[in-house]
This record gives sequence, structure tokens and C-alpha cells, in this order.
Amino acid sequence: MTGRPDTLTNPRAERVRTVRALSGRPARLRYGQFLVEGPQGVRELVRHRRDQVRDLYLTEDAAGRHPEIVDDAAGLHLHLATAEVLTAMSPDAQGVLAVARALDPAPTVDDLLTGAPPRLVALLVRAADPGNAGTVVRAADAAGADAVLLGTGSVEVHNPKVVRATAGSLFHLPVVPGSDVEAAVAALRGAGLQVLAADGAGEWDLDELADRAAAEAYGCSPWEADELSATGLVAPDLAAPTVWLLGNEAHGLTAAERELCDAGVRVPIHGRAESLNVATAATVCLYASARAQRRA
Repeated sequence: MTGRPDTLTNPRAERVRTVRALSGRPARLRYGQFLVEGPQGVRELVRHRRDQVRDLYLTEDAAGRHPEIVDDAAGLHLHLATAEVLTAMSPDAQGVLAVARALDPAPTVDDLLTGAPPRLVALLVRAADPGNAGTVVRAADAAGADAVLLGTGSVEVHNPKVVRATAGSLFHLPVVPGSDVEAAVAALRGAGLQVLAADGAGEWDLDELADRAAAEAYGCSPWEADELSATGLVAPDLAAPTVWLLGNEAHGLTAAERELCDAGVRVPIHGRAESLNVATAATVCLYASARAQRRA
């Protein structure tokens, strides 16, 4: 492939400036495009969302190290470029970069409820940190969740830091941006999902709920009653279809947001850590639900 006519060698070319501009929100909104940086994200984009690929850029060295990307990109617009050009386009490209088209229209909650209802959903409320938001998408994908919803006021899903943090999971499951939290909760509850708040002050301990779900799955229960607290509240069933409401990194959930939920669940802290960040808490909660649902 050396010396091909479309090999890009000028880091000051107009095309390079146009691609680099997509690191900023104004250009992404104007063109309806975004960057996918690095071999993992690009590999998953090409394999799972070919229709979203506008252009691929690889250094010759990267093309040699990742022949699977080149093979899967057959028929797509693939360009070779020097390392200087790739770095000028994005310092985080690692020799592999894609320009992808944003889904238009973007997925909606109504789309999720077309056909069989989802069984496991993460709903991020006012998620401000792009690394956390992307990590939750990746964790939800790994846990087998059906979708991630980003509530109104959350970081943009196509922010490059979000896209990188998903490690390609953005292209595996629906990520619904700009969701009105109250309306989304109402729609999902109407589809049969319970709504659990991941809340450090929640009335239910996640370990106890997980133990209960495991015991019931094997036909025995260590509790004589359906109530686990002095309040007489019925314990939520982790095996039931669930949407986890996950609060803002700094401020958690508001009282009004807690009121939207059927129950609050705390991840127990067994060591000296003051708390868990939202991405870690989301991972633990999603896996607890996924495990209980698989046993059911």
C-alpha cells in the first residue's frame, strides 16, 4: 500500500484540519460526525456499525499491525497517512482513526420499547464526567444490559473522551442521549421494569439482595418473611427487569429523583473507602442484576 495516491502526507492540509475540528462539539453538531480514536474503537465500529463509517485513516505501520481492521474495512473509504498526519488529526489515534456519522435520528426510549421490552438498563442522571459515562456504557455492554440512557444535562455521547472510554461498546448497544429522566422512568416502568436507585444512603444492601436472589434461585430462602427491614417494605427482586438510576458524580441523586424509584440500593463499603465513583457503582449493580436474571 506504500505510495498509494490517497496517502496523506501534509499535516496542515484542509482535510486534516476538518477532521481535527471534530474534537470540538460545534463541528460535531454542524457535520453530524464524530471521531473514533484507536484500534479497539475503530475495530468495533467497522465490524458492527459499517453504515456509520465515513472515513478511516491508518498509518502504514498500524495497517500492518491490525490487518483485521483493513480486511473488515473492504469497500469503505480507507486512507493511509503518515504518523504526523494522524497525530495532527488526533493525538489519541494510536495510528488508527475513523470519522463516523452520528445516528440520525438518535435512538429513543420508544425505540427500546419496540418489540420485546428490555430487561436491564442503566440511566445516568446529569452525568458530567466523560470518562465515567463511557465506562458505564462499557460496563453495561459487558454485563449484557440492553441499553444506556444519558439523562438531560449529561455529557455528549460523542465527546471523544466518552467514545474512547467505551472501548468500542458504543457500537454494541443502544445509547440514548438527552433522555428526560422522569419521562424515561415512566415509560420503562410502564414496560414492566422496576426502577432502582444506586444510592449510598439506600435502604437496601446490594449484598443482601444478591444473597436473597441466589437463595431463591435454588429454591430456598434464608429469610422467613418477604420483608428485610423494620419498615415492612418488600425487598426488590434483582432478577426482575430493572432500570438502574445512577446519579451525578459529585452530587448523587436529588430527593425528587429518588422519589421516582421503587427502592434505593446501596453498594456496601467493607473497607475504608469513603465511597465508590458512579462508574464503579454502576458496574457492581449491573452485574448483580445480570447474575440474578441469568439464574431466574
